[in-house]
Amino acid sequence: MHSDPFSDFLRLADAKPVVAGGFSAGGDWAIRFPKPEYLKFFALVKGRCVLMFEGERTPVYVEEGDVFLLSSTPSFVLASDCITEPVDAKALFSGSHNKTAVIGDCKDCIQLGGHVKLDPDSGKLLAQVLPPLIHVRASSQQAGVLSWLLEQLVREVSQPLPGFSVVSMQLTQLMFVQILREYLQTATDLPCNWLKAVSDKRLQPALALMHNDPAQNWQLSELAKAAAMSRTSFAVYFKSIAGVAPLTYLTQWRMYLAGQSLRKSELSVSTLALQYGYASESAFSTAFKRINGVSPRNYRNLKMAELADN
Repeated sequence: MHSDPFSDFLRLADAKPVVAGGFSAGGDWAIRFPKPEYLKFFALVKGRCVLMFEGERTPVYVEEGDVFLLSSTPSFVLASDCITEPVDAKALFSGSHNKTAVIGDCKDCIQLGGHVKLDPDSGKLLAQVLPPLIHVRASSQQAGVLSWLLEQLVREVSQPLPGFSVVSMQLTQLMFVQILREYLQTATDLPCNWLKAVSDKRLQPALALMHNDPAQNWQLSELAKAAAMSRTSFAVYFKSIAGVAPLTYLTQWRMYLAGQSLRKSELSVSTLALQYGYASESAFSTAFKRINGVSPRNYRNLKMAELADN
């Protein structure tokens, strides 16, 4: 199988989409949602509505079959129009055992909603590179797969069969990945970061080398050769896409993996140094502190203390 750095980052972020529930609405209605704690997604199964963010005047119009993902947004309102006074979402959904709610006297609009749980530490790598809103319209050329997934998810949620919770979880995971794919395929102004790098076809062979064997002492010439470019051209192009030099990216990827190991394993710092390509513990500690601001031992102690407090 081909190496897939994008999947590597998703696994590192431990992204777990969850269908939290939904609502049906009719007539004049509006619901105010608090600032999301997680990445939050909605799928409009039926009808149409408007999405309005706190502090912004221009509404986003959402049509049947549209799916959208929210990241680092303020509180927001979903409504039938721009003037109806919203009810509080927490009050509306309180006491609802299946996390569904009805507002109004009919079902002109039906929505499914959920969130994406991320690792408290490495999940920031994903959350910080996403735009506040990814809106995949049902009318777009790329929405075919997403529409099919939404149809299957609605069927599983509305008519639970044996194994529906597992199927729903897998369908939601596929929807989340497909939303990100649509964003990568259609965005014209991606900022320079790892997300842009892993979606760049010219860089994929070089990234595959680094991700498949991060402990290897990769040379710039080897990475450039994999990308079928000269050393200079590769270095310039890589930084223009990823925002950092190739070997800096390699160091960062090693330290992301090392941070996860420090949080989730009891491997010694010296063992991790060898595992991630460093000849000595001191060289590894210097690199780790340069990326994370603290030494590996202090990092592990801090994370253990945070875990104990929670």
